Amino acid sequence: MAWVYYLRLVDTKFQADCLAARIEEGTLCLSQRLPSYVGVYQTRKGRFGVKAFWESR
Repeated sequence: MAWVYYLRLVDTKFQADCLAARIEEGTLCLSQRLPSYVGVYQTRKGRFGVKAFWESR
């Protein structure tokens, strides 16, 4: 089983890329495990979001 978290929506792709980079580095992770995948997506209304995938142990 794996979990995907859609973290938050922002107005620009630059903001979403910065948030994704901080998650990949581990500065925003509350747990000890880092996500195996972090990606940026765009909604139909034009906003950008960040999603992260954690594999279960």
